[in-house]
Amino acid sequence: MKDVIVIGGGVAGLVAARACARLGLSVSIIEAADAVGGPVAGHDVAGLHLDSGTESFAVRGGTVAAFIEELGLTDEIVAPNPAGAWLHLPALGAKGKKGTNGSGAVSVPLPKAGVLGIPGSPLADDVRRVVGWSGSLRAYVDRLMPVLTIGREHSLGDLVAKRMGRRVLERLVEPVASGVYTTSARDLEIDVVAPGLNRALTTAGSLSGAVSALRDSAPAGSAIGGLRGGMSRLPAALVADLEHFGATIETGRTASALRRSGTTEQPSWVVTLNPRADRNGADLNSAGSDDDTAAGTAVSAPADDTARAARFVIVATQGAQALRLLAPLGDAHDALSELEWPGPTAVTLATLVVDAPTLDAHPRGTGALVGVDTPGVTAKALTHVTAKWSWVAQAAGVGRHVVRLSYGRAGEPSPTDDLSDNELQALALRDASSILGVELTGQMLRGFARTEWRDALSPATLGAPERVAKVREVLADTPGIDVTGAWLAGTGLASVIPDALAAAGRIRQASLGL
Repeated sequence: MKDVIVIGGGVAGLVAARACARLGLSVSIIEAADAVGGPVAGHDVAGLHLDSGTESFAVRGGTVAAFIEELGLTDEIVAPNPAGAWLHLPALGAKGKKGTNGSGAVSVPLPKAGVLGIPGSPLADDVRRVVGWSGSLRAYVDRLMPVLTIGREHSLGDLVAKRMGRRVLERLVEPVASGVYTTSARDLEIDVVAPGLNRALTTAGSLSGAVSALRDSAPAGSAIGGLRGGMSRLPAALVADLEHFGATIETGRTASALRRSGTTEQPSWVVTLNPRADRNGADLNSAGSDDDTAAGTAVSAPADDTARAARFVIVATQGAQALRLLAPLGDAHDALSELEWPGPTAVTLATLVVDAPTLDAHPRGTGALVGVDTPGVTAKALTHVTAKWSWVAQAAGVGRHVVRLSYGRAGEPSPTDDLSDNELQALALRDASSILGVELTGQMLRGFARTEWRDALSPATLGAPERVAKVREVLADTPGIDVTGAWLAGTGLASVIPDALAAAGRIRQASLGL
């Protein structure tokens, strides 16, 4: 019997577990994957250790920086290249008109003075380069329109289209929304992705004025930071702390069920685990099971190895799995699954390491966001990693570059599901060549890696605040259990870490009878 079982070894689970273990509670973490960290992970490609998922954190509020200081990594925080990203879009004008790269697409810098692509100065030169004179003039009409709606706007895309027109929505806001949230701007909840925008809109009287007000109130400096050596150093430091405080971590074990146990006076929880399987799929928990692989020896385990018990449970998995675990606990929990949750979106990342000295000039800044239906490109975004992070460029050396492409948009079939690794590699080289304006060939390739992220519920879609409130309400009536994770807290470590600490705080209070 443990004091606390944490189901899920992503950053949310590790942070919550650490907070409980530091108080002296006995803690066990159950993680389905073979390694902890979730999307904050790393991999080795062509001799370089790179981020395979999350590569940065938002500096707003100083929450992540303060937490990193606790872990002794403050001196490793680095800022990205301030050059910024570009946009890769369909050419304006007549259908079939060729763009700057001869393919019907154009590449232009992302305007600087904006929020989620919404321009604060619609007539600025960098805005006109993207939407044209007619698009800029239509966007400027926002300054002349009264704010007629009393209350709060919900859909980011609908608000932008109404105030600034279709071109600003399609050519500025949609690429940012898709690149950051993997979701159409029309499906994004304003109060989640742009806190304070509704209030600023009412005060300023225009959307562009609201954007300018938000930017003026933002602290100076870069909006994001990273860690020298990669963000995967964060979960590694968390694991070191957890081991120091005596917590245990089981990887490769999936929690398949959760039920109440104990008595009314001393309730507890039992977590059922899927049997551990060998690489051939044989059940290693069954008596007498044999492993005929090269490892050689049979593995057996006690009959109770498929269950774990604890006084308290924190569910820190992705949203879909969390809902599956909670639903059987009662009518109230079952109602959570009946809410209108968005469908999960699959995202594929393709990392290329290439010897291409022509990329030393950083032709597209730190990367590019790709507009919907841009001809000749399947990817939705590209990060020029060696242009964005100086520590990666130093590790790679002169002339060697790392680019990472992202595939998968909400509401659409994944374009990479049926592709082999070789086919995805070829597609990524073609897409990178189109976006960067530099031909990249297989002969230049020095390394390739494929990363898949699936089963994630977006925390930013319409209705998210109401869904989150319902989850909190149901859990408040269920002693001894809490839930945390990006699907509730919001995208990014600046949202995830405070939510995980709050969940751990509630469990710690319950353990003390407060």
